[in-house]
Parts: sequence; structure tokens; C-alpha cells
Amino acid sequence: MSTSESTLDQSPYNYKVVRQFTVMTVVWGIVGMLVGVIIAAELVWPWLNFDLPWLHFGRLRPLHTNAVIFAFGGSALMGTSLFVVQRTCQTRLISDGLAAFVFWGWTLVIVLAAITLPMGWTTAKEYAELEWPIDILITVVWVAYAVLYFGTIMKRKSPHIYVANWFYGAFILTIAVLHIVNSMEIPVSLTKSYSVYAGTTDAMVQWWYGHNAVGFFLTAGFLGMMYYFVPKQAERPVYSYRLSIVHFWALIAIYMWAGPHHLHYTALPDWAQNVGMVMSLILLAPSWGGMINGMMTLSGAWHKLRTDPILRFLVVSLSFYGMSTFEGPMMAIKTVNSLSHYTDWTIGHVHSGALGWVAMVSIGATYHLIPLLFNRKEMYSIPLINLHFWMSTIGTVLYVTSMWVNGLMQGLMWRAYNADGTLTYSFAESVAAAYPGYIVRFIGGTIFLLGMFVMAYNFWRTVASDNTETASVQPQTA
Repeated sequence: MSTSESTLDQSPYNYKVVRQFTVMTVVWGIVGMLVGVIIAAELVWPWLNFDLPWLHFGRLRPLHTNAVIFAFGGSALMGTSLFVVQRTCQTRLISDGLAAFVFWGWTLVIVLAAITLPMGWTTAKEYAELEWPIDILITVVWVAYAVLYFGTIMKRKSPHIYVANWFYGAFILTIAVLHIVNSMEIPVSLTKSYSVYAGTTDAMVQWWYGHNAVGFFLTAGFLGMMYYFVPKQAERPVYSYRLSIVHFWALIAIYMWAGPHHLHYTALPDWAQNVGMVMSLILLAPSWGGMINGMMTLSGAWHKLRTDPILRFLVVSLSFYGMSTFEGPMMAIKTVNSLSHYTDWTIGHVHSGALGWVAMVSIGATYHLIPLLFNRKEMYSIPLINLHFWMSTIGTVLYVTSMWVNGLMQGLMWRAYNADGTLTYSFAESVAAAYPGYIVRFIGGTIFLLGMFVMAYNFWRTVASDNTETASVQPQTA
């Protein structure tokens, strides 16, 4: 352990677990995005699977989603939440041992996912593919995480609970409920189980889980990140604390009902589909309330965007959040959904949120944390952060726009009819027409991935440098 790290570990806060999660955020980000680029390449050059079953798209795709959501995103959320709860509550985590268990337990979950998914051991439930032994481990680790987080809030020295902790707390509690309910299954062997739900009920439970995993894992949790790191990096208070509370309760109350929009034009009863559509449209208001609150926090600090690429990451992530949370409710309208459903438009929408919102706010928060966690004055290279910003932005735009174009084209081709009622285009023709879009997506994804390697290099050089911060590590307010 370096002298600077030893100094930090003697501080009033537990930074060790935050450092561990921060390192793994970068590592899992590279791994998850690399798998994503590989499967994007397989859609351009199908022979890249080499006829090996564990390299087929159907096995690598869930590995990609689990790696970027739960490994990269989960590590970012756990690391930042354990940092923020200590700083805003002005107290150390309740147990260093429990913190270590949460980190190593979550890492074990990710490693087991990386082994089992390419083997084809899966429940086949989207974003909940892991089999029952790993589900049990997830539950144990998540309960430990909840005890660690809420236990720290209970022993806080500050009487006020800062709003970022509200969002992190909602994320922790809701994901626990979602995971347990959707993962109810009957084991038939160590590697195989069947859902306790059947048919349409199983689909409804799955998308109640699936959409709320988006709503609470990929939205509420990262809004907690936004509400801490945007004001900190901008050096401005949150624009409206009242709006942040209204934003929180509106989001919590409405998001839970939006899941059925994933099941339009299926066997799900029409009334349930319509509830999902209406609630999705209402969801636009609280979503944009949060986006506007984050953006307006920069009032009086917009000039900092010229020189601060970390702040640019955070602000552009808010732009993508606003865009994807407008697009989502629009796609939930049945008439729009009849065009977009099952097309690459959905893939573009998902990655507008995943790359533009989730990844970029995580990257911005990570750049903010690295010097502090490793007792350095600043990052090794600000120009490299700027380079990473443009690589991330350009990569995301190429990815998303190519999928939008593909999706609209596919939807229009699939619904085109001749005068005699026959289909104008075969499905194979729509696949061929989408091929250029898959090339552009591969290029965009590759640029984004290379940006993560730039970040890893900058991270390594920062930690290896002698540019040690000599400032005090005594307790500070948020």
C-alpha cells in the first residue's frame, strides 16, 4: 500500500471499498463494452463466432448486458453510493468487514455470470438470466449492501438526509423486491430452473422487473449520482431542492406502472397495455423535472464547460437522459410502438440511455473521484479526459443514429403491402437493408470502447504519479 493510500485509510471515512469499486468500474466497463463490440461485429461478419457455441450471439448478448448493467453500472453505483453516504452523512460506514463482503461478494457474482452465461446456463429471462444458485448469492450480497448503506444513514451526524441518498436508497430497496419476486423459480438441477409463473403472467412479471430494473437500477441510482456529482463538479448548489423532492416522489410513484409497454400487441390484456402506455406518458414529467434540475444547477457556471471535460461528461449525460426519457414515452404510444416494436429503433433507444446517460455520468463521477480516492491533486492528463469525452460522444451518436435509421427502415419495410395484400419486402430483404447500419454501429461502439482504454491509461498514470495531494482528509460536508 502506498503512503498516500495509507493516509487515506486513516481518514474518518472508508475509502478502500470505494477505491475497489472505482477500479472495477473501469475494468468491467472495458470488459462489458468489449463483448458488446464483439457481438456488433458478429452481425457484420457472422463467421466471427467460429461456430463455437460459447461465442454465438445468443450467449454473448446476455453476457454483454449483465456485464455493462450489473458489473460496470453496479460497481459505479455501489462505489459512488458508499462514497456519497459517508460524505453527506459525515460518518464512516458502519462496518469495514461488511463493506469488504459486499465488494468481494458482488465481484464473485460477476465472475460466476461470466462463466455460466457463455456456457448457456440461463433462465432466459431478460436482465435476469442468472440461474438460481447465483440468484441466492445476489440476494445475500444485496441485503448486506442494504444493511451497510442504511445502517450508515442511521448513524449519520448530519440531521439532514441529502437527496442523493433518497435516490440511492430507492434503488437499493426496489431492486431487492424486483429481484426476489422475478427470480422465484423451481430448481431441477444445479444449472437449471423454471419460473414459478406461467405464460402471460410470467411475461408480465418479467417486464415489471425488466422495466423497473431500468427505472431503479439505471435511472434512480444514477440520478443519485447526478444529484451529488453535478453540484460538486460545478461548485454550485442544486438548482431547486424542492424540485428534487417532487422529482423523487413522482418518479417513484409512476415508474412502477410503466412495464406493460414492453408487451404491446401481445397476449397481455389490453387494459394492462393501456395502463403501461398512459403511465409511460405521465412519466415524462418527473423525468424531465430531474433533467432540468440538473441542467439548471449550472446556472452561473456554464463557462466552466469550456475548460472542464469532467463537467462536460456530466452535462451531456443529462442531455441524453432528457432525450431518452422523451423517446421512451413516445415509443410507448401504441401507434408509434406498432412501427418501432422488434426493430433496431429499440436498440438505439436503449443505448441512448445506456451509453449517453448511464456510462457518461458514471465516467464523469469516476474522473471526479480518482484524484480524491488516491490522494492526487488532479488527473494525470486533462487533455486525455477531453479526448475521452469526444470519443464517447461521437461513438454514442454514431451508434444511436445508425440504429434509429435502421429501426425506422425496418418498421416501414415490414408494414409495406402491395395492392393485392402481399408483403412488399421479405424479412431477408430488411436484414440486408440494415447491414450498413450495423457497420456504423460497430464503428461507433469501437470508438466508445477505445475511449474506455484512454480512461484506463489516464487512471493508471494518475495513480502511478507522485502528484500527491497534501490537503487534509478530515471530515467535510457534502
